[in-house]
Amino acid sequence: MLARRELSEAQIRQRLARRGHTTESIDTAVERLKSERAIDDVRVAGAIARTETHVRRRGRLRVVRQIEAAGIARSIAKQAVDELFQDVDSDALLAAALEKRLRGRDTIDEQAARRLYRYLTTQGFASDRVLAALRSRRSRS
Repeated sequence: MLARRELSEAQIRQRLARRGHTTESIDTAVERLKSERAIDDVRVAGAIARTETHVRRRGRLRVVRQIEAAGIARSIAKQAVDELFQDVDSDALLAAALEKRLRGRDTIDEQAARRLYRYLTTQGFASDRVLAALRSRRSRS
């Protein structure tokens, strides 16, 4: 299971349970994997944060939600995201996500602006930053 990608403790437990293993055997396996450092929620949180930010170009809020969805504690998720976003320009990330969504179009009408706002906020960008980016983009066109 761990050969393909990093998995959190919760994901390992869930997958082993789905395969019919007993709770006792799952606990034993997880403790062994932890002692061997084969699973580490902090490392997994960092990997998810990097993928979500650099590959999928998602904002801070969405990255935290994705890490939590992997069964990792909120405190670990926030720590990983805070560390990652120290080196990431959030406005540049937002601009890149906006450009990707626009696909080279220059003008944004009111309806398109509403759709873009919804899309970008669901991608985890702060609503005030999204509004500022859209206003800036609309004033240029």
